[in-house]
Amino acid sequence: MINKDISNELIPGQLIVGEKLYAEAIDIILASAQRELLIFDQDLSYGDFASKQKYELLRAFLNKSPSNQLTIILQGTDFFQNKCPRLLNLLTTYGHKMTVYETNETAKHAKDCFILADDQNYIRRIHIDQARFRYGLNDLATASLLNTRFKELLDATKEAITIGKLGL
Repeated sequence: MINKDISNELIPGQLIVGEKLYAEAIDIILASAQRELLIFDQDLSYGDFASKQKYELLRAFLNKSPSNQLTIILQGTDFFQNKCPRLLNLLTTYGHKMTVYETNETAKHAKDCFILADDQNYIRRIHIDQARFRYGLNDLATASLLNTRFKELLDATKEAITIGKLGL
């Protein structure tokens, strides 16, 4: 369910600036997901992914339906491996519904990141080094473009990351 008390600073479709607002907008998108979550990020170090809040939102999503799917593409897995034990726990528990990939060298140049929920809700950070982003709800046109981009990035990944491959 999407929070109806969205901050006056978090207006869908507008350019928004700030790390705290970015983390809050991610919560909105994660909470909106009903079937599928697609996440592309450099390493999950921005957006508060190591927090209990993100863990709870992702766990609730994965528990919502047996057919729900979470796919994450990362450019590097060090932060995920070393700073996100809760997310690693999700991968252990929900490995049949959650997949994490690392990009190959051809996709390491991408400097944006985004999350797509159910092919309609999204958040897109314009550049990893700046907390400038847009998010949208029920924006099918932008979501379609991001879905196409996600598929292209997925084609540029190595094999899926597993707990065994992380050395745990």
